[in-house]
Amino acid sequence: MVEGEVMIGEAVSAGWTIEAHYVAAGVDPVDGAGPALTLAPGVAERVSDVETPSGLFAIVKARTHDVAVLDDASFVVVADRVAEPGNLGTIIRSAEAAGVDAVVATPGTVDVSNPKVLRASAGTVFHVPIISAELSDVHAAGLRLIGTSSHLGTSHTAADWSGRIAIVAGNEAAGLDPGAPIDEWVRIEQRGRAESLNVAMATTVLCFEAVRQRG
Repeated sequence: MVEGEVMIGEAVSAGWTIEAHYVAAGVDPVDGAGPALTLAPGVAERVSDVETPSGLFAIVKARTHDVAVLDDASFVVVADRVAEPGNLGTIIRSAEAAGVDAVVATPGTVDVSNPKVLRASAGTVFHVPIISAELSDVHAAGLRLIGTSSHLGTSHTAADWSGRIAIVAGNEAAGLDPGAPIDEWVRIEQRGRAESLNVAMATTVLCFEAVRQRG
């Protein structure tokens, strides 16, 4: 289920199938989302998980992307066991803005259909392939896995971001598994006292450094 004019509009513009469209009384439907059914009073408040519901809802048919997409990808972001919906949504938003070919969510990562993920993505979930796969699948596709760390590896500005790469962001608390099939580790140089950056913020920094270097 997708809520709000912006989110429904993004699904429509990306060509996703709207299976049902619901509006609260007095709320205008979203253009292109198909016929709208009017909700009874109080229903919008019960089904929404936000404090002030928009009164606009849509059931969007899910899309699945095969791991074979990675065979032709040159720039990928992997969310490895990322648990917070807001973080995953922001990672997807930053990755799509940076022009990645796909986002991979490994087992243990929060469900991409979580309403908080959808909101944090600002609708970009409808514009970039999101694949459920293991790190080993990404490696097998021939992508060079660049692992993020708060203290290991090369400075992100000195790292080599050329070729077919996958930026791998780990769990908020545990980071990446030491045994993960990482080809290269990078760190973001810090000057303050913070131990590390938020995983979504760090992924954003790395995505755009990669874009800068890749031209």
